[in-house]
Amino acid sequence: MKTIIYYFSGTGNSLKTACDLALQLADTEFFTDRTEVFPMARAGEADVSADRIGMVFPVYMSGPPLIVSGFVKKLAAAEGWLNETGKYIFAVATHGGNPGGALKMLYNDMRKNGLSLDAAFNVAMPGNYTPLYGALSGEKQNALFVRADEKLREISARVLSGERGYFEFSNFFVNAVSSFFYGLMSPRIPGMDKKFFADGRCDSCGICAKVCPVDNIKMLKGKPSWNHKCQQCMACLHWCPKEAIQYGKMTRGRRRYHHPLIKLNEIIQK
Repeated sequence: MKTIIYYFSGTGNSLKTACDLALQLADTEFFTDRTEVFPMARAGEADVSADRIGMVFPVYMSGPPLIVSGFVKKLAAAEGWLNETGKYIFAVATHGGNPGGALKMLYNDMRKNGLSLDAAFNVAMPGNYTPLYGALSGEKQNALFVRADEKLREISARVLSGERGYFEFSNFFVNAVSSFFYGLMSPRIPGMDKKFFADGRCDSCGICAKVCPVDNIKMLKGKPSWNHKCQQCMACLHWCPKEAIQYGKMTRGRRRYHHPLIKLNEIIQK
């Protein structure tokens, strides 16, 4: 049985989640199962040849990243997808604070595109939205990682059993408020990169451009320039080795974060 997990990740939380889940979904006794992990941003035409297809992504503004909706359309457009039976598709949303209505929004989006979501899960991870707060202490991060490992074992068991109809949706009120808020804010997301800038510590290394999963950053005269197709993943800010990337007036001095077990070369998807 083949499984492919598509992920979107800026600071590594969702990438680590996807990789850990992939290991647990592989048949470690007989090695008969094949599991692949692939970035949504590089998917092109989605491969739907797998028996199980997963999506792992973070929660942004109480909903899924914009790129997830685009990926759902790629799934729907994949040749033969709607005519095949027996496929199992699941989703995992990583979140720092409240998971909001991200999974319910994904469920509805898939239905609009003629697709079915079989199961959906939430996994709490360290938050990374530096415009609002700094990174957690190492101790608090590790506590979340321990709980995430436990949750992933539960998720893998449910997916391996082929359980359908298991959805960790928020309640009606949270979903309704999240959907309203996301509807107001999501059209503005691509242009919200106008608040990014590089301060005097920038040494023109270009890492910010390399880690951007959607190629939104170009280096002009040795400095980064944002081009208004932002996902608000904050990869540029968190992976800058000099902490030179700022977002508005509030990020200077705030502790940065990326998953401690994800290396720079792993987050760069080129």
